[in-house]
Amino acid sequence: MLICFALEKEAAPFRRLASAKPGVSILITGIGRESAETAVGKVSALDQAALVLTCGFAGGLNPELKIGDVLFETDQPALREKLTSAGAKPAKFLCAARIAVTVAEKAELRSTTGADAVEMESEAIHALCRERGIRCATVRVVSDTAGEDLPLDFNQLTKPDLSLDYGKLALAIAKSPGKIPALLRLRKNTKLAAERLADVLAKVIWPR
Repeated sequence: MLICFALEKEAAPFRRLASAKPGVSILITGIGRESAETAVGKVSALDQAALVLTCGFAGGLNPELKIGDVLFETDQPALREKLTSAGAKPAKFLCAARIAVTVAEKAELRSTTGADAVEMESEAIHALCRERGIRCATVRVVSDTAGEDLPLDFNQLTKPDLSLDYGKLALAIAKSPGKIPALLRLRKNTKLAAERLADVLAKVIWPR
């Protein structure tokens, strides 16, 4: 089983749980479709994988979703049952090219697509798996809700590969120190979300 995350901070709680478990490989793909496609396409063991899960954070578009809600999308009935039993909710995802930052932007995406949550990698990973006949599912956790703006426009703070440019981040914080409390809340929420995602994945992969 191959479990893909865009970022190490998304994967860290699950990595700790999986450290002594056989049969599971964790891949950090980087952010965005291009990075995900490149990283997954280079995995030598991909064709031997029985199942690929594309995991990590998602922005809430459905106003009913809360921080830490784990969502999934799959056409595999047995996996759907396991995910539901583990506390995850079926959802429709939008794979976007940019981070949805504002409440207005999230509302527009919800209105035009009907999606429950937005992320940036799963579409590319699903396409690769379809080409190879490998089962694939999206399992994501809400890290920011439809009713909240992100404290900064992170689209403006990235490198060409869409990874965070810490120099730009430091400059943005220096210019707007009033954003620090909101950034700390976001950090707390993403930590909680990653732990919740790890818990659900563990229940699905290693049921007691």
